[in-house]
Amino acid sequence: MKTLADFNFKDKKALVRVDFNVPLDENFKVTDATRIEAAKPTIDKILKDGGSVILMSHLGRPKGVEEKYSLQHILKTASDILGVEVKFAKDSVGPDAKSAAENLKPGEVLLLENLRFHKEEEAGDVAFSKELASLGDIYVNDAFGTAHRAHASTTIIAQFFSNEKCFGLLLAKEIESLNKVLKDSEKPVTAILGGSKVSSKITVIENILDKVDHMIIGGGMTFTFVKALGGKIGDSICEDDKQELALEILKKAKEKNVQIHLPVDVIAADAFSNDAKTQTVDVDKIPDGWQGLDAGPKSLENFKKVVLESKTILWNGPLGVFEMPNFANGTIELGNFIAEATQNGAFSLVGGGDSVSAVKQFGLEEKMSYVSTGGGAMLEMLEGKILPGIAAILD
Repeated sequence: MKTLADFNFKDKKALVRVDFNVPLDENFKVTDATRIEAAKPTIDKILKDGGSVILMSHLGRPKGVEEKYSLQHILKTASDILGVEVKFAKDSVGPDAKSAAENLKPGEVLLLENLRFHKEEEAGDVAFSKELASLGDIYVNDAFGTAHRAHASTTIIAQFFSNEKCFGLLLAKEIESLNKVLKDSEKPVTAILGGSKVSSKITVIENILDKVDHMIIGGGMTFTFVKALGGKIGDSICEDDKQELALEILKKAKEKNVQIHLPVDVIAADAFSNDAKTQTVDVDKIPDGWQGLDAGPKSLENFKKVVLESKTILWNGPLGVFEMPNFANGTIELGNFIAEATQNGAFSLVGGGDSVSAVKQFGLEEKMSYVSTGGGAMLEMLEGKILPGIAAILD
């Protein structure tokens, strides 16, 4: 696996695919710069070697050229974080991009305009990829968040750099962390899968059953399992058409000696609202008109025991509706258990949009071994897929 460490960038122009798809407020100010900060080590290494950096990214889902999706809005934030004044090209290809790239000196950084202003980017167009490739000497992919898409700048472009291509530090760390869970894990291994739907996690569950010793199932998908087992779930969220599948998963897990841990009690509410009336009930005895919105105290005790005995922990998905303060306790407590296990020497990997939001919101990010930057990409790797953006560098 070729990484930045295999190259000296002195007098080279590095064409770096980053994921600067950051949230902006109504005044186009960046509200969360995590993704820009995550790319800094890669950019720093290239500049330190005496190279220059040409950054490529998308922002949002524009339909053609839309000013509100211009990467110009993030220039100041990027300059502040990188500690150099980032130059800007008004397009990602064409004369403006070409002349800006040609005039770039060692130690300088250039940001190209939003790649998705060209439909050729998402189409994986070869001519567009070739034009992008002509701007730099070495191609670096540091965008894990888009590694599962065979777009021009993430995959197709790599064919124009036979040996002059590598993973950035962030993408290399993502691959390494996932391999630590999927291939080189220290036992016992525990996977915690939450969120609302079994259907969105089914291939993940099937792929990791061979690799884990324990699986904690929480969040909304709990109720599909509980109902399939004959429990009463009241008005809780449930995928009725996935009940047979849930029973099949439990059967497979038993055959493979994997212990499945479902909540035994829940905090139930009489409405989907933070101000709803609540009661703690057994997970299989939820009254009609009530719905389970968080894990209960007995469930948390059970989960704590499993987590603290684990050496490798994967967390994907919250245990309850943590966006509402009254139903956030389960997710916060689970985060605290994982933090404690990590402090005791376990390796913990957190990934998937909602879990990442939760660890950030509750100040737990620094207490985890690694927090992944790519939701969809991480799920696909957990499903056992080879991501096109990764394959293109290894090719």
